[in-house]
Amino acid sequence: MSAPLLVDRAEGVVTVTMNRPESLNSLDVALKEALRETFLELAADAGCRAVVLTGAGRAFCVGQDLREHVAALGGDAPLDTVEKHYNPLALALAELPKPVVAAVRGAAAGAGAGLAFLSDLRIGGPSTSYLMAFARVGLAADTAVSWTLPRMVGSAKAAELLLLAEPVPAAEAARLGLLTRLVEDDEQVLPAAQELAARLAAGPTVAYGQIKRELLHGATGTLADALDVELAAQTVSGRTADHRDSTHAFVAKQKPVFHGA
Repeated sequence: MSAPLLVDRAEGVVTVTMNRPESLNSLDVALKEALRETFLELAADAGCRAVVLTGAGRAFCVGQDLREHVAALGGDAPLDTVEKHYNPLALALAELPKPVVAAVRGAAAGAGAGLAFLSDLRIGGPSTSYLMAFARVGLAADTAVSWTLPRMVGSAKAAELLLLAEPVPAAEAARLGLLTRLVEDDEQVLPAAQELAARLAAGPTVAYGQIKRELLHGATGTLADALDVELAAQTVSGRTADHRDSTHAFVAKQKPVFHGA
């Protein structure tokens, strides 16, 4: 059997590919655990400067593997996978201190859409579509969708997408801000995502990690809380060689070179 998750490296960019194309990359326990462990490992990997998250075949990820889930329906806690798998996975992805670009080719449904929304940037093509599929099987949202989606499209639109559970095609997704870029050909989605990740990998990755921390935590409390997060982030960033050297380069009207430290 093929591994449920593939990890490829190229000059600081790590491409993480959900590899269950026969089931449209639906999330079984093995894939959920592999994703969580991989994100935790990449967080501590100095050689990883940016991440591309994608799916093999014709879909990004259609969410929970319902065939596997059927076996849990007769138990006392049929949705214990939320606590065991989805919540830790969502935190590992959200807190990954490296830029994450999702290459969303084809369908991203349910928890699959949640993974795309937890990424920092999203590239799509003509076949890209999102579906908040939870209510279609009598469930509420998980994988942080209740947190990410209102921040991306507003609370009223988030309620519409979650309650009506209607597909969002590529052009509408781009209009709503659910895609960072929409390319003209599905075959361009992954290369475009990797190109963008390479650009980020060549940048001030410590600062990027701190920007992600500011966005994750700074808007969840008071103004004073946000200022405290910014102070901590700037303290870390300000001590880096990247900050020192790029400031000197700017003053000297030279192009900065960032090393991620």
